[in-house]
Amino acid sequence: MNRAGAIRRAGVQLTPARLAVLLGGPVALALGSWIYLGMMIGDMSIIPGMASMMMPGQMFLPVPLFGLFLMWAVMMAAMMLPTAAPMIMAYARMQATDRARGAGWQPVWMFSGGYVMAWAGFSLAAAVLQAGLTNLALMSPMMMKAASGPLAGSILLIAGLYQFTPLKQMCLRLCRTPINFLMTQWRDGSLGALQMGWRHGLFCIGCCWALMGLLFVTGVMNTTWIIAITLYVLVEKIVPGSEWLTKLTGLGMIGAGIWFMTG
Repeated sequence: MNRAGAIRRAGVQLTPARLAVLLGGPVALALGSWIYLGMMIGDMSIIPGMASMMMPGQMFLPVPLFGLFLMWAVMMAAMMLPTAAPMIMAYARMQATDRARGAGWQPVWMFSGGYVMAWAGFSLAAAVLQAGLTNLALMSPMMMKAASGPLAGSILLIAGLYQFTPLKQMCLRLCRTPINFLMTQWRDGSLGALQMGWRHGLFCIGCCWALMGLLFVTGVMNTTWIIAITLYVLVEKIVPGSEWLTKLTGLGMIGAGIWFMTG
């Protein structure tokens, strides 16, 4: 099958009911992540090892560290799956044209799963970083945020400067153009879908990792900022010509970082 032709036809053969079936898994995963995240925010005692996190030197014990990882992994799935909706929908439409190859809901689920797996890897790194900063008394275990102005300012400064880097711009362009990604990264079958989702997740991490660092400043489980960052990433990905927003946000974070460091 000619892949460019499949892309042009994608969506023509796909009814709303069929699309709903294909997207059922990713939607269920996103909703489940938001529900569990809300439960954790409402009652943080359900996070494994939460009581131990309040004690000095306990963060790297297996249960507290797993609790941190679970918290970050659920939060990243809840925040990032909605922002990947345009890519997942484009993949579902394109993949549905491969009926002769057994196309169905499984590859769409696997694509979404690969995407979440990439962010789970990021979550493990974030959990280890949070555990280390807390053990060094640089983060408050109760508030789950930077305990000093210089650390908060440094995080903001790094995040702001990253908005101007070529790597940020390259990853953002790939996240904004589903068709270009699918044309260049296509793999057949469920395993290929998993690989594609993983690769798309890596590009999204390259685009957004520094923004997630803001949670170390505002509070890792701060509901307002979780929602704000999710909406910002979505706008940054889907609004045409939003490069000005990326740079304006970068300038704002640089200014806030300098204020925190010198205030």
